[in-house]
Amino acid sequence: MTGRREQHPADRDGAGDAATEKNSCRTASCGAAGRAHRRRAWAELLRLPALFSVPGDALAGTAATGAPPNLRTVLAIASSLCLYEAGMALNDWADRDVDAVERPHRPLPSGRIRPSAALTAACALTAAGLTLAARAGRPALAVAAPLAATVWAYDLGLKHTPAGPVAMGAARGLDLLLGAAATTGRTRQALPSAALLGTHTLAVTTVSRQEAQGGSPLAPLAALATTALLARVVTHRPSDHRGAAAHGLLGPRATPPPGAVLGRKPTAHLTTALAAAYVAATARPYFHATLNPSPPLTQRAVGAGIRATIPLQATLTARSKGTATALLIAALTPLGARFAKKVSVT
Repeated sequence: MTGRREQHPADRDGAGDAATEKNSCRTASCGAAGRAHRRRAWAELLRLPALFSVPGDALAGTAATGAPPNLRTVLAIASSLCLYEAGMALNDWADRDVDAVERPHRPLPSGRIRPSAALTAACALTAAGLTLAARAGRPALAVAAPLAATVWAYDLGLKHTPAGPVAMGAARGLDLLLGAAATTGRTRQALPSAALLGTHTLAVTTVSRQEAQGGSPLAPLAALATTALLARVVTHRPSDHRGAAAHGLLGPRATPPPGAVLGRKPTAHLTTALAAAYVAATARPYFHATLNPSPPLTQRAVGAGIRATIPLQATLTARSKGTATALLIAALTPLGARFAKKVSVT
């Protein structure tokens, strides 16, 4: 006798079933974990929380023309989202060797996403963005095409040159013009708003060039000054009756109707409040990065600058008397901040 109890066939079958079920559960659990792992990797590659900063471009461009949003505006937003994400995927594909040294935790150098998959995604998203713009009309495609070209030129080379921040600012400005072109077929009225938004993006991009290794405090200081200047410009509106008198539309003693003055006040107050929110979103991170331009504080300043794009878009929209649309854009700010806690926007 060996002292081992002989197991009944039924017991052996039951044990086998239990073991099989346990293994199946483990396999299912591993499969679910693997899918979640892949979704997380793609969310990091595409910087999904940054998407909340995109719809406001087209909406601000539309508001600048004085037209209400329509179906073509929605197509412009969808096109912008695709082109933005194409840029994100292409950026990491182009920087995979640099990230292997500076940011080995990123999806490509860590091996969680293959470089060929990232490049394929960039191509597919670019094609989708241009197709959606074409659906919105020829004027929209005429803006989307140079926008896509600017994105690819930046990621594949310009970002490592002094022209990099300018190219990124131009891309944001074109994205705003895409909304105007898609909605009305015109862009001239949206050029001032595009210039302001592009200037903000140029400042943020300049800071981002030193987020991996740190650097000079001049970049965040300049971004802080740019934020203050943009807030001043976007909230400063010459009196309408003065402008009208200058153009001979009102007599030298004429005054605007009281109703017109009262109608401007809520818009002016909303514009001022949103501009204050824009400054508040960036002032402290930029100031901290100025005092200590270390990689962590610089990255925090860049993230704040990206998220601050939303209140700036809302401010530009409110200034164009798009009150309801401005509030809608502003509502994206807390959503972007919430999701940015889970996935970095830089």
